[in-house]
Amino acid sequence: MEILSEIGDENIAKVYVGKTSQGNIVEFVESIPTYRIEEKWVLIVSSLNGCPVGCKMCDAGFFYRGKLKYEELMEQIVYPIKRRFGDYPRTHKFKVQFARMGEPSFNPAVIDVINDLGDIYENFYPSLSTIAPIGTKEFFEKLLKVKKEKYPERFQLQFSIHTTDERQRDALIPVKKWSFEEIAEYGRRFYDEGGKKITLNFALATENIVNAEKLRKFFSPDYFLVKITPLNPTVSAIKNSLTNDIDLVSEVPQKHRDFVEKLKEYGYDVIISIGDLRENEIGSNCGMYILRFLKERPEIAESYTFVRNIKLEIPEK
Repeated sequence: MEILSEIGDENIAKVYVGKTSQGNIVEFVESIPTYRIEEKWVLIVSSLNGCPVGCKMCDAGFFYRGKLKYEELMEQIVYPIKRRFGDYPRTHKFKVQFARMGEPSFNPAVIDVINDLGDIYENFYPSLSTIAPIGTKEFFEKLLKVKKEKYPERFQLQFSIHTTDERQRDALIPVKKWSFEEIAEYGRRFYDEGGKKITLNFALATENIVNAEKLRKFFSPDYFLVKITPLNPTVSAIKNSLTNDIDLVSEVPQKHRDFVEKLKEYGYDVIISIGDLRENEIGSNCGMYILRFLKERPEIAESYTFVRNIKLEIPEK
């Protein structure tokens, strides 16, 4: 792994753009959510080189250059470990999230890495965020098997939902994907007593349509929890006229406050996850930093085929 660029704060989060052994340019992150690295240390890695989906709030979908190999996934994990600790991450909870650039279920090597990391690091906690696209059944069946065998109590699975309106969901996530019924059925199978509930994530924009009654119709609070995050200030969100609904000081939704209260009434665990606001400045959200990097390195950007025109829209640092 050749590190081409990095930005951030050692005590909050650092974003890296690196060139893998296969020559791909990838973005990955290390984060200390509790400010105490001995308690928890998180790596957020890319599964693909870009992303073919093009979610309306995510900057990872402006280009796509294919799946990363097993070695390229591991390089994003081994580099920050060696940089911080040497050979072993000295932290109580070493969490690796497959949630950076690229839908992880498009890459079978993700499962092999998740399987092997538990053999290498006893403190490893796996996490995977997905939109559950159609055509990935084999991936999720293999993931289920690995989870049941190795991580019944420590696997965090998250489905990106964002809205309870099917038509709007198709607009925000413009690929064919599992229905709510299919997500609910898989989630019930994935859940283990004493383990983590499956997360339903809403990057809550003012424009998003959300209905607690409809969510309850499909997703039992016995197996699912709801995580609400602010809409990050990405190029995509601005381009698509999406505005954040979460007050970053009070940590309360503005338009959708009733949605949150109803969820709690129905027995859901509701997490409003704000994070450190300085991460927006760092650019550690949704592929924001790699766009800045490519703007600053036109000799590299010229080799990329942008599927969405953003060259004139990338914000300055």
